[in-house]
Amino acid sequence: MKFRWRRVASAAVGSLLVGLLSVLPASPAAAATGQITGLAGKCIDVAGGSSTNGTAVQLYDCNGSAAQQWNVGSDGTIRALGKCLDVSNNSTADGALIHLWDCVGGANQQWTVSAARDIVNPAANKCLDVVGNNSANATRLQIWTCTGAANQKWTAPSGGTTPTPTGFVVTEAQFNQMFPSRNSFYTYSGLVAALSAYPAFANTGSDTVKKQEAAAFLANVNHETGGLYYIVEQNTANYPNYCDWGQSYGCPAGQSAYYGRGPIQLSWNFNYKAAGDALGIDLLGNPWLVQNDAAVAWKTGLWYWNTQNGPGTMTPHNAMVNGAGFGQTIRSINGSLECDGRNPAQVQSRVDAYNRFTGILGVTPGANLYC
Repeated sequence: MKFRWRRVASAAVGSLLVGLLSVLPASPAAAATGQITGLAGKCIDVAGGSSTNGTAVQLYDCNGSAAQQWNVGSDGTIRALGKCLDVSNNSTADGALIHLWDCVGGANQQWTVSAARDIVNPAANKCLDVVGNNSANATRLQIWTCTGAANQKWTAPSGGTTPTPTGFVVTEAQFNQMFPSRNSFYTYSGLVAALSAYPAFANTGSDTVKKQEAAAFLANVNHETGGLYYIVEQNTANYPNYCDWGQSYGCPAGQSAYYGRGPIQLSWNFNYKAAGDALGIDLLGNPWLVQNDAAVAWKTGLWYWNTQNGPGTMTPHNAMVNGAGFGQTIRSINGSLECDGRNPAQVQSRVDAYNRFTGILGVTPGANLYC
């Protein structure tokens, strides 16, 4: 599929303190406490009931001890014996072992739970996994590429609790239904990890409005990337054109480094600069992060959605939560090329995806679908 890439307006963006990495409070907000069971009905267990840093986390027969009582906090941590479930050595590699460690706020101590019952470390984009698919007592836990296998599924017995779901109005199963042929780069866990940057997204207004906004964002993303298939702009001849040397900071990554990337196809040096400043990431110096890190890619899409008017008069976020309708999100993203009869086929493509996605989420699409 050939896309036409646009120059979007640069806008001053206020300084935001965002991201998953923040110093954890001394007393995390509790969401749930209890045993977490997995393979062969056995429990996640701290070896020997020890709270010493580096103590192995393992699979073991459920016994109700304190070593198997896990507090799943709203801050993204999973704790037992006053310490955090931690990926050893801050590793993101397959096979990195899990142990107990002082809670320090690192990305290796952040976890999310998918609708499919995977416990995911977003920084590594990998799942909590029982080594070797072995259900023997004392088998270690690790992170591993998510496969959907039984040794990566976690549930709670009666009287216990599981980690809370992500809170996102789109489940992983619905996401997969929306994008059956998506590129593996565009992970659901990466999207969920990015949500912390803009907590108002798909979290404002009624449940219907929340789902309509999520569907609207994903419908536009669907159009921009060919169904979450393309990560980077396909017309490489355009690459040298996205450097505006009139900006005081120039193009430190090179003349041809600022081509379209990610779910909204971020392009131009000034947009990389503005997005990076807002997100606290050096995207001007390292624009390749947008095509190499799924959470960063999703964050740039959410940055545009929540903060930029583009050729429209409002942000796409405001269009959805204030009742202006899906058509205004199209105007804010690519209105100068598509709206007011300029390219009705492209508009229809976006509307069709939005109608399909709201159907998957079980809500009406609302009014004002066209621009």
